[in-house]
Amino acid sequence: MLYTVQVQVMPLKDLLDPQGKAVMGGLSNLGLQSVRDVRIGKNITLQVEAASPQEATAIAGEAARKLLANPVMEQFEITLA
Repeated sequence: MLYTVQVQVMPLKDLLDPQGKAVMGGLSNLGLQSVRDVRIGKNITLQVEAASPQEATAIAGEAARKLLANPVMEQFEITLA
C-alpha cells in the first residue's frame, strides 16, 4: 500500500534560527509587532510503499535520521497524511 508521510524538521529549540530571526525582523519592519517568534523549518512529503502505517512511519523515521535531519541541530516529527 502507498502511504503519504509528512516529516517536519525544525531547528532545536535551544539553537539560534538565523532564518527565523531575519523573517522576524522583516515582519517587525512591516509593522506586525504582535508576532513574538519565528522558527523556520522544512516540511518533507514522502510517498512510501509499505505493508502497514507503522512500517511507513518507520521507513520515514529511518530516512529522517539518516538523511533528512541533522540530529546535532534539528529535531523531526513524523505524521501520516
